[in-house]
Amino acid sequence: MFVRIGLLTLLLAALAPVSADSGKSATLPDNYCRWEVVDYAIEESLCGLNGDARRGQKIVSDSHLGNCLACHQLPIEGIEAYGTIGPPLQGIASRFTEAQIRVRIVDTRNINPMSIMPGFYRDPRLINRPGEPYMGKTFLDAQQVEDVIAYLVTLK
Repeated sequence: MFVRIGLLTLLLAALAPVSADSGKSATLPDNYCRWEVVDYAIEESLCGLNGDARRGQKIVSDSHLGNCLACHQLPIEGIEAYGTIGPPLQGIASRFTEAQIRVRIVDTRNINPMSIMPGFYRDPRLINRPGEPYMGKTFLDAQQVEDVIAYLVTLK
């Protein structure tokens, strides 16, 4: 017996948030800072932290941290291999405000639900099948996210 499932039904199921009883922790980590999206932007820095652009550049190019070079071209001297899945990030600060960049780093699915870019500070309860080291955690901590943003706002 075959059951016909509409494309819209499959799409809605794929985009549905993961429920708390999916085996993941139902609580947020103690150090998780809540954030709010207003008009496609997150105005407040995470946890009230200030970022450091030098640390941010290291994070975006580190394959064990941000690994942004896997998908984006960045103007980093000495880097010749980079991905082309995402848009080039040279000039991003000319196109977006700091708050608009923040929402893209924190969880770009607030802008494009179909994005394949990881939400680096997404609510860990909503991360679908994270690797063991990331169970109940964000991919980057709040300071690392603010460091990345500090670097990206220098790219005018």
